[in-house]
Parts: sequence; C-alpha cells; structure tokens
Amino acid sequence: MGIIFTKLWRLFNHQEHKVIIVGLDNAGKTTILYQFSMNEVVHTSPTIGSNVEEIVVNNTHFLMWDIGGQESLRSSWNTYYTNTEFVIVVVDSTDRERISVTREELYRMLAHEDLKKAGLLVFANKQDVKGCMTVAEISQSLQLTSVKDHQWHIQACCALTGEGLCQGLEWMMSRLRRFSGGKSWGGSGSLGNTITLNSLVCRNTLGGISVWDTSRWKVSKFFILLSLDKLPELYLVRSTKSV
Repeated sequence: MGIIFTKLWRLFNHQEHKVIIVGLDNAGKTTILYQFSMNEVVHTSPTIGSNVEEIVVNNTHFLMWDIGGQESLRSSWNTYYTNTEFVIVVVDSTDRERISVTREELYRMLAHEDLKKAGLLVFANKQDVKGCMTVAEISQSLQLTSVKDHQWHIQACCALTGEGLCQGLEWMMSRLRRFSGGKSWGGSGSLGNTITLNSLVCRNTLGGISVWDTSRWKVSKFFILLSLDKLPELYLVRSTKSV
C-alpha cells in the first residue's frame, strides 16, 4: 500500500491540508472519519491516541486526524495542533449534560496560538435520535456567535448514515477556494464533468463551486479511483495508523 500511495502522491503532488477531529468520547468522531474515507459504518472502540486518514476530494488533500476524546486524553490534544487548518468538533446532540464541557474544551482550543488561523466546523451528530438538541440549541450552548477570530460553520449530521457530512466537507472546500483566490480545485476533464466520492459528487466547473450528489464508483483494496477522459480527476487514498 505504501508504494501505491507514494506513486499517487508524486503524480499529483498537491498541498496537504491538516484537519483534526476532536470532541468528547462517544460523540462519533471515528465513525465520521471512516464515513469520509470508506463511505461505510465500521465497528469502533474508544480511540486511544489517534487515527489518521488521507482524504482526497477533487485534487484537494485533507489529512484528517481523529483524536481520542476521553477525559484523560484531552490534555494531549494540543500536541496535534501544529499546522492545523481546520478543527472539526463533533458534538453528541443527545448529550445535554456535557455540552458545557464541550464548550470549555472548544474555547480552550481556539485560544491556542497554533490554531489562531484554523477554521472551525462543528458537526451536530446524532440528529436522527428523537429528542436530541437542535443545531440552534447547540450553537447557543457553545456560544458560537461569540467566536469572532475564526471562520466557523455548524452542520447537522448523522454519522451512521453519512447525512450532512458532505455539506461540512463542502464548507471546508469553499473556505480553501476563497483563500486561493477562487482557483479551481478540479483536475483534468472538460467543463461540467461529474465525479463521485463517498456519496457526493464534485463537479469540475473550472473555478465554480463543487456540487454534491451520488453514484458511479469503482473500489479497489487500497484506493478508490475514478477516471474521466482517461485521466483521474478525483481519488481517495486510505492510510491508517495509530500513535
């Protein structure tokens, strides 16, 4: 697998955008990570240390670190902050008792020097559960409107089905496009070609925004690769390790 990854990386040689996925234990962080990378639900156990996946969307590389959320591990989160461009905070929408703990951890993170330029994406997970907190309730509990020094977005989602995840990913993509001066993140291919990753379609519009939909994938053991006009536009390389 290492050889395949190296060859693909050399072929495209694009900038890598570091993302950390944090939140309290049992929030659904690992489930979200593997929905992004495999488009399926995997059996998970509490993360000790971290999991990491390389997610590539329309030639944009995200290195996503899923960090353990148990109380004893939260003090080590700051060891992952260096060069982080996006912080994904996963909130268990059913856990009303600990939402204040999430808020405390959130503001502690945002005050860290290494995260002063990072964008913030909040996933309000488990929205399929009856009686869960709404996005508005979570936003108010986290006091997100008080966040002035970071671009932020809150997104309702269900990690088990993948619903809402692509919208969060699109927000990160749109923020990168703004900082790149509106350049396209698309690969080879003609105007309007569509390609699919994990139930979402990125449309190469030569500078336009991506569009998300479903269908049309070939899957191999080590990576997912779709070619249009004999050249790959979008692919995913899976690489997992723990520390």
